[in-house]
Amino acid sequence: MPSDKYLEKIINFYKERKRMPSYSEIARLAGFGSKNAAYKLVQKLLDENILEKDSSGKLLPGRAFNSVRVLGTVEAGWPSPAEEELLDTMTLDEFLIANKEATYMLTVKGDSMKDAGIISGDLVLVERGKQAKDGDIVIAEVDGEWTMKYFRKRGSKIFLEPANQKFSKIFPKETLKIAAIVKAVIRKY
Repeated sequence: MPSDKYLEKIINFYKERKRMPSYSEIARLAGFGSKNAAYKLVQKLLDENILEKDSSGKLLPGRAFNSVRVLGTVEAGWPSPAEEELLDTMTLDEFLIANKEATYMLTVKGDSMKDAGIISGDLVLVERGKQAKDGDIVIAEVDGEWTMKYFRKRGSKIFLEPANQKFSKIFPKETLKIAAIVKAVIRKY
């Protein structure tokens, strides 16, 4: 597609400046002599869902702006022949985030959840406002202290359980407030 070379310049502008370029800046980035050519390019990118506009007409990254190609599956057991096949594209936002306004990230400190695959330095993506179910990993305030543990409910008893045998279960003495539920763990290698 001919707009690819221009899109890369727009993406680089966005990464460097943490904002979308104006039409004048797009014209300059693309080497266009007029803003009219920039309007046409933007319209094409809007049609392809690469860009979006908010209610005031301001340009925003669209669904496909930061998409990553999904090429297939990989065997985690015995080796098998690898075949690369473009199955789809998706953004990490659309894969991980159901409610953007209620979602935030926290940096993990400590190793009480290491047997659940969550270690110090990881980021956890959490969502507020959902009802915790038995077995959910939650961000909770228990007796005035914050922690991340498994939410457990046994009959009428509610407690928090670590994923590391070195730590004890936490039975609230006074209060237990579930602030959010962990939706994903992010680790950069």
